Amino acid sequence: MISTKGRYALRLMIELARRHNEGCVPLKDIAAQENISKKYLEIIVKDLVNAKLLTGTSGKGGGYRLSREPEEYSVGEILEVTEGSLAVVACLEKGAEKCPRAAECDTLSMWSELDHIIHDFFYSKKLTDLL
Repeated sequence: MISTKGRYALRLMIELARRHNEGCVPLKDIAAQENISKKYLEIIVKDLVNAKLLTGTSGKGGGYRLSREPEEYSVGEILEVTEGSLAVVACLEKGAEKCPRAAECDTLSMWSELDHIIHDFFYSKKLTDLL
């Protein structure tokens, strides 16, 4: 399940994509536009800046902007920054230890197929598809 953090991150990124040509957008403006707590957005923005999806400028005329062109962002990368792994089961997470039951697991192929479908779906959707 995608949490509010992931959903709000997408709303934030969509708003920044809409205003891409305006330069830096103050977080308070996005909070008001999207009816999201500015404090909560500050937490989300920190993760997105650390992942280099956004850049921020402080002071007069400061705010946040996309680091790249809007069409260069996939929904998948935004969600993975805010949600962590999108793997449907723990044994399919990146870096997970090989499950000792993998060879005899009757459901692994189903989980793996679903995992690929979800990954491909979210990574095929671009930020601009949501505008």
